[in-house]
Amino acid sequence: MNRGQRPEPLDFFIWTVEDVGLWLEEISLGSYREIFRENGVNGEYLENMSIFTTEQILRFIRRCHMKWGDFITLCKELRRIKVACLKGEQKVRRPWWAPSCLSVVFMKVAKRNRQSRVVSLKLENLDA
Repeated sequence: MNRGQRPEPLDFFIWTVEDVGLWLEEISLGSYREIFRENGVNGEYLENMSIFTTEQILRFIRRCHMKWGDFITLCKELRRIKVACLKGEQKVRRPWWAPSCLSVVFMKVAKRNRQSRVVSLKLENLDA
């Protein structure tokens, strides 16, 4: 992702705290942008939310002062991103921080990572 541009949905696991803030604005949860930033919520954290225990979910909601409806919206939007990943709806792009000389290497690794994430998501869907 380039600075100032909206985050690429399928690359959400490498989103920075700023990327998460932009995404929150996009999904009409911008009022949580500052508190997410203060709590260091990045893409990796969002990705791991799917394996949170009930206690961890409640702690997150309290820490971010979220309303239940907003938390549900957040979860639905995360799910939408994961479904888009399963369908392969987004192309792999080099993040803004990766040097252009590593584009080919990054693209290969990103595709491999995406494939493993798709397998993981498919297994997650089977468990649901």
